[in-house]
Amino acid sequence: MVTKLEQLVEKVKLAGKKTLVAAYANDSHTIGAVSMAVDRGIVDGILVGDEATIKAVCSSEKIDAGKFRIVQEADETKAAARAVATVRSGEADVLMKGLVSTDKYMRAILHKEAGLLPPKATLSHVCVLEVPACSKLITLSDIAVIPAPDLAQKVTLTNNVIRVARLLDVDLPKVAIVAATEQMLPAMQACVDAAIIAKMADRGQIRNALVDGPLAIDVALDKEAVEIKKLKSPVAGDADCLVFPSIEAANVFFKAATKLAKAELAGIVVGATAPCVLTSRGDTTLTKLYSIALGALMASVRTS
Repeated sequence: MVTKLEQLVEKVKLAGKKTLVAAYANDSHTIGAVSMAVDRGIVDGILVGDEATIKAVCSSEKIDAGKFRIVQEADETKAAARAVATVRSGEADVLMKGLVSTDKYMRAILHKEAGLLPPKATLSHVCVLEVPACSKLITLSDIAVIPAPDLAQKVTLTNNVIRVARLLDVDLPKVAIVAATEQMLPAMQACVDAAIIAKMADRGQIRNALVDGPLAIDVALDKEAVEIKKLKSPVAGDADCLVFPSIEAANVFFKAATKLAKAELAGIVVGATAPCVLTSRGDTTLTKLYSIALGALMASVRTS
């Protein structure tokens, strides 16, 4: 089982090198991360953006620009569309967000004629957290794409976190459907949805995982809280995956984990025809490297 994000890089090496295209790769963090990924043998890199800017960044960071294929496009919206087209043509296996804003990046992915959205598909963001206080990785959703998921979307989120956790060699992921309480309170929609999803899993409508909910975040992750509350659950106290009721809840948890608990992360959009790396423009080079590795690993499974 993969318990550290660094192990993702080694796992991808075994799966085989993929080609990544970065949209509007005009910043040092994106270029640095792709450079590290190329040097470590997990991807070949295509950078779409302003060539002069990219080469200036490479020079400043002492990176050999010759290790990349650079595609000139100075406009960020057009750069995102050009990067998506590179994936659609089969020239690249993984898409990555560079300095382009998230809304323009997602619009390029979601474009009806020229994007990467399969028919009737629902995209979601999946984040893998490495928290120093935890002995394993935590996979969670959705911090970035679906603001207020309905029941059907929460089922998609659940299946997507299961899919990513299994990529990390968690054979039977334990999935907590998170709410403000572990009590079944009909007046709280998050509790109702969580209970329905848990029952769907009991009856085989969601497979390859143990799913329970509603679970408050303390009983989802802390065995002592489970013992104190005398809760019986196959998931509580040992969750591998967390599905949150809203983007606010997920985003607050994620940022508290990264800023206060010093968690490291990898983040991708799942559900498109190719993995799409989605991190913040301010995320570190290491975060972007781990996200590239996660995207390459998913691409390896899709093409195997």
